[in-house]
Amino acid sequence: MRRVLVCDDDVNISEIVALVLTDADWEVYTIPDCNDMIEKIETINPSVIFMDHKIPDEGGIVATQIIKNHPEYKEIPVIYFTANQDIDALAQTAGADYILQKPFNIKQLEDMVSKAFVSYQANLPEENLPEEDD
Repeated sequence: MRRVLVCDDDVNISEIVALVLTDADWEVYTIPDCNDMIEKIETINPSVIFMDHKIPDEGGIVATQIIKNHPEYKEIPVIYFTANQDIDALAQTAGADYILQKPFNIKQLEDMVSKAFVSYQANLPEENLPEEDD
């Protein structure tokens, strides 16, 4: 199953992302903070992570760096999303794989998660590929 983890404290954004991606056959998990990020990833086992810049606690930069420095989870694509105009520099500092500027439209969201998922699959050994529903 294709799973996405949405890390954003804005309930409206999380709900929109969840609605759109659920309709596109994704299993969506949302969290409002970045406490215990590695434990959450271990539990959810996402194929793609959306990371908000201003998420409570450590913030998006530190949370993304934690993921990207973890030997088991560094290959999971992180899509950094924020309304901040410095998104390119912030995402680069964080080590994110992709950026999605807020506000975004549904097509941008769907295209970005598809692109990230294809990248994720390309980096996995064949026996570890997530199953897709037909």
